[in-house]
Amino acid sequence: MIVNQWVPAAHKGDAIGDSARKMRDMLRAMGHDADIFALTIDDVLRGDVRRFDDPAATRGDLTLFHYALPSPMTEAFARLTRGRVMLYHNVTPAHYFAPYDPGLFRLASLARQELATLVGRVDLALGVSEFNRSELDAMGFAPTGVLPLAVDLSRVTRHVRRPALEKVLQTDDLINFLFVGRIAPNKKIEDHLKLAEHYKRYVDAYYRFIFVGKYDAVPRYYQSIRGMMAQFRLLNERFVFTGPVPDEDLAVYYRHAAVYISLSEHEGFCAPLLEAMATDVPILAYAAAAVPETLGGAGVQFAPKDMEQAAELLGLLTFDDTLRAQVIAGQRRRLADFSDARIERALASLLTYSGGGYPS
Repeated sequence: MIVNQWVPAAHKGDAIGDSARKMRDMLRAMGHDADIFALTIDDVLRGDVRRFDDPAATRGDLTLFHYALPSPMTEAFARLTRGRVMLYHNVTPAHYFAPYDPGLFRLASLARQELATLVGRVDLALGVSEFNRSELDAMGFAPTGVLPLAVDLSRVTRHVRRPALEKVLQTDDLINFLFVGRIAPNKKIEDHLKLAEHYKRYVDAYYRFIFVGKYDAVPRYYQSIRGMMAQFRLLNERFVFTGPVPDEDLAVYYRHAAVYISLSEHEGFCAPLLEAMATDVPILAYAAAAVPETLGGAGVQFAPKDMEQAAELLGLLTFDDTLRAQVIAGQRRRLADFSDARIERALASLLTYSGGGYPS
């Protein structure tokens, strides 16, 4: 069977592109002719991902369209005559961008409007989470199902040496708290700063918050974070914004993190939660959107967003060895639900789907 995947933008290190490439490799191992086609391709991925104007892009027996942003792919996908399967990664609600970037506000608004044009024009609509599937269902898509995100965890579990970085992270008395992802309004980085203030006041003053990921995606938002740091008189060396890093460095950051912190208010899946589980980093997470589903009871979750309570929980996760061991054990059990074998079974079900109901 020819199984094509369409991704508007193929970026290395991006959850959607990385997931597509992992699924392609699984499909090939299953004996299928599988390729990825993209409008925009990182230089490092040229030769691995094919251009969308390649005629082969429209010749799939099944075409899996990864939807997360508006593009010419949407209408082209709707015009296919067979095997149209959409995989929805969710779209950040536009209101998060309104105070910071009119262009991104418009892009997010258009993304949801364009998504609606596919209702009734796909053969199967899947979400990478039940949270996403339920949104598709509410919009009128049918039939719907769930195909979990395929996450390449080997990039963070490989033990690599980065002596200079390791020295920075382990030779002082500071406890490292980690966040991985782009610096964007829905991620609520300002709440990390508020958490740090409560943690310093009630628990411990020797901490370092590390933010790994692109910080120029929403420049005015990042500037507001820096302004808030100045207002709170927070020490710059205690809040490290690394920008994008190689996989080898990312593995080191996970390895030297005491706790992974997620305070995001909107996630369609949140792949870094799986990375934290895979590296045995206890997770403290605000229970919003798809986060509770991805964690499945693992980690330590809280709601409402009470920062005093969060600071106390963060202190317990940091210093209570018994609790840490229990949380890590729970995360290992949950991680098994996202094994390659489960993804392969889901792909096998997808390839045999004939309109009679897709098993989630």
